[in-house]
Amino acid sequence: MIPNLIPEGTGKGLYHTADATLWFFHALHRYVEITGDRLTLRSFLPKLRGIVERHLHGTRFGIHMDPEDSLLCEGEVGFQLTWMDAKVGDWVVTPRRGKAVEINALWYNALKLMERWLSEEGYTEEGRELGNCASQVYASFNRKFWYPEGGYLFDVIGGEKGNDISFRPNQVLAISLDHPVLDRQFWPGVLQKVTERLLTPMGLRSLAPGDPDYKARYFGDLRARDAAYHQGTVWAWLIGPYIDALLKVHPDKKEEARQILERLGKELNEACIGSISEVFDAEAPFTPRGCIAQAWSVAEVLRCWAKVLS
Repeated sequence: MIPNLIPEGTGKGLYHTADATLWFFHALHRYVEITGDRLTLRSFLPKLRGIVERHLHGTRFGIHMDPEDSLLCEGEVGFQLTWMDAKVGDWVVTPRRGKAVEINALWYNALKLMERWLSEEGYTEEGRELGNCASQVYASFNRKFWYPEGGYLFDVIGGEKGNDISFRPNQVLAISLDHPVLDRQFWPGVLQKVTERLLTPMGLRSLAPGDPDYKARYFGDLRARDAAYHQGTVWAWLIGPYIDALLKVHPDKKEEARQILERLGKELNEACIGSISEVFDAEAPFTPRGCIAQAWSVAEVLRCWAKVLS
């Protein structure tokens, strides 16, 4: 596993994250696609094989593949294991224990990447086995995560309270990743609902208005802010997966994508000149909050600018 944090003054990392390691597959893929650096890929391949092996059979914090459906489970009481990781004392604001939608989108993406890499490097049988596992994940995901009454994806399935119908942006990753786990027939409907309920000029809301837990403002003392952190508060980095999904569903909408990015780009002259804030209030005037210069906010906007101008 890749640590979520290495505290200052110590060499011991904190590993309470179910997605950081899976994001590494995505990052390595993007790097190799741009550079063609197969040597680096080969040097990492033994470690990547070990990562997949541990996820298949279980690692820290209850992270493991369910042999019944090949979906990835995560969760341990008292720990926040997804990117929605706000915690105040012993209170985990959004625990999301069970099978989280974006974790399984990343899991499928990682398996498909490994299928290709292993086959290209001569591990044909191992690659085929992971390809079969990916096919099982795909079938299970589309059967279990689709919420027909709402026309969107459950945020978490198999949790302590059953399937979570909270409308969140995490489902966008099921479309946006290089190997999308969501069946193409569902893409337009999901994207339309995300656009209607979550899209703002500054990014995507972390929870749709109307939900009992929705918070319109990220404001107040630490407990009040953390209670709102992923309960409506807008995150700028989410514009990246949204633009990726938009252009997959509507390849002819580059101009619309540019207009969205231009609105967000105005933030460069606001809270921190030349940079983009971490989060924003969920409703107008979308006041910038949190860190005034956030790396992943900047990175995703720059990446998407390059994409829409190409």
